Amino acid sequence: MTIGRVLFRAGVTAALLFLPIVLAVALVVAALDQVPLVSRGETISQASIAEARRLLASNDPRRLQKGDERTAVIPAALIDAAINHLASRSMGARGAFFLADDTAEVRLTVRVPGVPGPRYMNLRTVFEAAAGEPRIVKASISSLPIPAVLAEWLIALAIRSAGFADDWQVARQAIVRLVFEPDQGNVEVSYIWQPGLLEQARRLAFTPQDIILIEAAQSALTRLLDPYANRANVPVSKVLAPLIACCGDLTPQESRAALLVLASYLTGIKLAVVLPEAAKWPPPRRVQLTLFGRHDSAQHFVVSAALAAWAGEPAANAVGLFKEIQDSRGGSGFSFADLAADRAGTRFGELVAGGSMHLENALRRTLTDAELAPSLDGLPEPLSAADFKHRFGAGENAAYRQVTTEIERRLAALPLYR
Repeated sequence: MTIGRVLFRAGVTAALLFLPIVLAVALVVAALDQVPLVSRGETISQASIAEARRLLASNDPRRLQKGDERTAVIPAALIDAAINHLASRSMGARGAFFLADDTAEVRLTVRVPGVPGPRYMNLRTVFEAAAGEPRIVKASISSLPIPAVLAEWLIALAIRSAGFADDWQVARQAIVRLVFEPDQGNVEVSYIWQPGLLEQARRLAFTPQDIILIEAAQSALTRLLDPYANRANVPVSKVLAPLIACCGDLTPQESRAALLVLASYLTGIKLAVVLPEAAKWPPPRRVQLTLFGRHDSAQHFVVSAALAAWAGEPAANAVGLFKEIQDSRGGSGFSFADLAADRAGTRFGELVAGGSMHLENALRRTLTDAELAPSLDGLPEPLSAADFKHRFGAGENAAYRQVTTEIERRLAALPLYR
C-alpha cells in the first residue's frame, strides 16, 4: 500500500470521526435566533432583596441541628432574579424562571459573537417535580429540540467537569420534597439539614486561594492599624490603598479579598461567621474609619465596594437602596448622602472586579477621600418614610431623579470613575 493511499484513508477516517461534531455545530448555528428569548436588564429589585433576607432569616443554619426537617417557601420571583443574576455574572447572558401548572421552566439567552448580525442562542428547559427533585421533561436550543435524557446527561457532565459532583449529590440527598405552586407563585422545598451543606456553600463561595488572600489581607489590616490609638478617627482612604496593595500584584482576587476584610471590620460582622478558620487570626485594633469625617459613609462605601467586587453592581445597588428604605422606616432615616457613598463604593468595586489598570495606577499612590467619593454636601438627609414620600413619592418622581442625577454628575466628575 502506497504512502499516499495510507494518508488518504487516514484523512477519510478523521473526517468520519469529526463529521458528527461538525454536523452538530452546523445544526446549532443554523438554529440561532435573531430575537432573544429573554430580554431584560441586570437590575435586582428591592422586593427580591427583602425576600432573600426573609428566607435566610427563617432558615438560618446557626439555629438548625443535624437531621432537622424544614420547609422553605421560595417566591418564583426570587428564583427568577437569582437565575438572571447568575447568568449575567457567569456568562454575560440573561435568564428567566416561570411556573406553569406542575412544571417550571428556565430560559437562558446568550448572544453569540463572531456570526453576522445579532444572533442569539436561546435555551429552554422544562422541569417537573419527580420523586422529590426536578426532572427535565423538555429542552431545546433555539428551534432545535434536545432529548430530555441528553439534557440531563449534559447537565451532569457540566457539574462533574466543574468539580461539584459530590456537592451536588449531597444537596440532592438533602431535599425530600419539591412542589411547584404556580397559583401562589412559589416553589416549596422540604429538606433535611446536614452541616455539610454549609461547608458546601463555603467551598462554592471561597476557593482555597481566596482564603489565603483573605488571611493575608486580615494580617495587613492588623499591621496598618497598629500605629493608631484605640478609637482614633482614621480616614478610610489612608487604609484602603495600602491594604489593597498589601500583596503587591493588585489582582482582582487580591483586591476583593481586601475589600471583604475591610467590610467585615467596618460592619463588625466577624469573618469567622463564613470562614471558621478566621477565628484564629489576630484581630485588628479597633479604630473609627471615616469618609469625609463620617463613619456611616465609610461603611456604605466599603460594603458597596465589596458587594460589587464579589456579587456585581446590580446586587450592590439593590442592597444599598434597600438599606436606605429600611432606615426611613424606623432606622436612621433615608440619606441621599449614604446613597452617594453607596454609588461611589459600587463604582470602586466594579473597577476592582474588572481589573482596571486605571484603578491599579491610582492605588500605587496615596488616595484622598475626595478622590474616592463625591462631595456629600447638600444631599437631603435624614428623611423619615413620611418625609420621603411627601418629597419624592415612590422614588419615581422628577424630584427624586433630580437628586440621583446630581449624585451621578458628581461621581462622573471624579477622575477615578471617568
